[in-house]
Amino acid sequence: MLTLHHLNDSRSQRILWLLEELGTPYEMKRYQRNAETRLAPPELKAVHPLGKSPVITDGDVRLAESGAIVDYIIRRYGKGAMMPAPDSAEFEAYNEWLHYSEGSAMLPLMLNLYVSRLKEAGAPLHPRIESEIANHLGYIEGALDSREFFVGSSLSGADIQMSFVAEVARSFGKLAAYPNFAAWLARMHARPAFRRSVEKGGAYRLAS
Repeated sequence: MLTLHHLNDSRSQRILWLLEELGTPYEMKRYQRNAETRLAPPELKAVHPLGKSPVITDGDVRLAESGAIVDYIIRRYGKGAMMPAPDSAEFEAYNEWLHYSEGSAMLPLMLNLYVSRLKEAGAPLHPRIESEIANHLGYIEGALDSREFFVGSSLSGADIQMSFVAEVARSFGKLAAYPNFAAWLARMHARPAFRRSVEKGGAYRLAS
């Protein structure tokens, strides 16, 4: 059976949400961040050398990248759901959003997190970081204009992947200026499968 190695308050929450949306049987092994450092416990290194989450194991398969995990689960267990047909016009847009989340959108948000810890020493970097955050959030805002989902007329892996971007942006107080993206996140968090994922995975600070 597929096993999700789930770290609290992490990217693995969206994998748990995906599994709940699909109704895929799975096991979950929980790992808790250090309350002071917020780092993952060393036990995760026994699962994957990077010691990060999410990680899934499924027979001989072991995956640690969110986009790869979402893609694998949907192809292996989705039965045609949550992704456009590979020969459809929408597939390339889907594939782009699937990779855009971590490949581009998360970089300025994570820089904002780490540079803010430098306090005044990081001040010269903030204008460029803020500019990049606005660039990406503006792009996403436009893409969601008059759209319920990122691709097509139903939930897909692209929405699962993009949820963490919205959650982190909101945690930094950046989302209010982007009503389409904010409304999309509210719809995602209202889904029964997402609520179940929080109940099963434990308190998720980015859901509030």
